[in-house]
Amino acid sequence: MTSLRDSIRSRFSPPQALPVGIYQYQAPPEDPRNIRLHLRVEADGSSVLIVNASTILHLNQSATEYAYHLINKDSNDIVAAAIASRYNTSKEQAANDYTDFVERIQTVATMPEIDPVMYLDFEREQPYSVDISAPFRLDCALTYRLQASEPASSAPTHRVIRELETSEWISIFDKAWQAGIPHILLTGGEPTLREDLFELITHAESNGQVTGLLTRGYKLSDSDYLDSLLQTGLDHLLYVFNPDDPLDWRALEIILPGDLFTTVHITVNKGNQGSLAELLQRLASQGVKSLSLSTNSEFYNEDLLKARQEAANLGLSLVWDMPVPYSSFNPFELEFLDKGRPSGAGHAWLYVEPDGDVLPGQGINKVMGNFLSDPWLQIWKNR
Repeated sequence: MTSLRDSIRSRFSPPQALPVGIYQYQAPPEDPRNIRLHLRVEADGSSVLIVNASTILHLNQSATEYAYHLINKDSNDIVAAAIASRYNTSKEQAANDYTDFVERIQTVATMPEIDPVMYLDFEREQPYSVDISAPFRLDCALTYRLQASEPASSAPTHRVIRELETSEWISIFDKAWQAGIPHILLTGGEPTLREDLFELITHAESNGQVTGLLTRGYKLSDSDYLDSLLQTGLDHLLYVFNPDDPLDWRALEIILPGDLFTTVHITVNKGNQGSLAELLQRLASQGVKSLSLSTNSEFYNEDLLKARQEAANLGLSLVWDMPVPYSSFNPFELEFLDKGRPSGAGHAWLYVEPDGDVLPGQGINKVMGNFLSDPWLQIWKNR
């Protein structure tokens, strides 16, 4: 017989989370929206929901359950009854919340140039505050080679003895997908120097992974190259921008009109510190919506803060946790050496070097294993 204490405890205790795992949904052929969903449920009941292999939504436990019911194609009546009983709310309120959730997902699925990582206005845990089964993102340095105009010494070529072949990178993407890692970032060096770049992006997209490219490659100023890049299904781009280079402005003119979420990275330095406000205004007028900022010296920290405020005034969203490709224009060692280890490194994301070695994050020289030769669970344990 259930005691009164047990009855009260069961009524007010948090609902037990859904089973940990990955769940998938593909809209039927007759549905013109063609929505595709992947849901990764964590032990605490939170989750990441991947919409159309292009946007990652971080969900709390109640939103996770709505996503779970959506993937299972449960009727509104079934969802309302299940949520009402688990969360001590009315069926009417549960039904309304579920309808609102579905409408938001449909909106996200049909929005062009959408931010690749969102929180959907739902209450959520603080970033990196809970244990997770796998990182949310894998930063893959495909090469440490640089463009001919840049000195090779700007990238840590001494750290690797070879670059992985196409088939080896594909096996890493597959292994990451099987582990539940939904987001792949391709960086370097200069990743556009890899002749197999299109093939690698296409394969990650075919897995269902969200893919991003981090580059300052001059090839993006070629409209034919960019068109071919977009055909791979690439989801977002971070472009390391030099405002003194006409080719970079040309590249933006070609990139921005396309259906591709683009973030522009600017390093605050001696050359641009006095003209940052004008620079950001020009970028915003050309259609830039997302900005990444850093500085190569603490001397410019005040200028960085001013640039941050100007970006906010212009309505530009700011990105802070993307790795920046090694280059002479934007040397990683100068930018981040004294800023400590980012809170998400080794947890929310990992960094893979051109030979497959895994680091907690870019520039954190602690090898956790090799993605090709070591079991995934051992690598993740070593974080």
